[in-house]
Amino acid sequence: MMISWDDFEKVDMRAGTVIEVNDFHKAKKPAYQLIIDFGAEIGIKRSSAQITVHYKKEDLLHRQVIAVINFPPKKIADFTSECLVLGVYDENNDVILLQPERLVKNGMKIG
Repeated sequence: MMISWDDFEKVDMRAGTVIEVNDFHKAKKPAYQLIIDFGAEIGIKRSSAQITVHYKKEDLLHRQVIAVINFPPKKIADFTSECLVLGVYDENNDVILLQPERLVKNGMKIG
């Protein structure tokens, strides 16, 4: 399906730094609860991420990620996910995170 440039511009993707990672025991599939800092303008957002195959909690702490920040909050078990961390599916359908090629300021817009 083709989308228009106007459609693409509605998706607000930003760089942020993971500042806290917790196991998400109540998730149906193995997942982490991520707390991500998107800088002073946007602030802190939470995300549930099914990324336990390729990442340990300590690997994620202080890592920059790319996320969509303008989805409505989504309740997952007893956790509210406020953004969608982006990644690429590998050959086993497990997620490999997208991240900036070099360190950028939190909250920088992806274009």
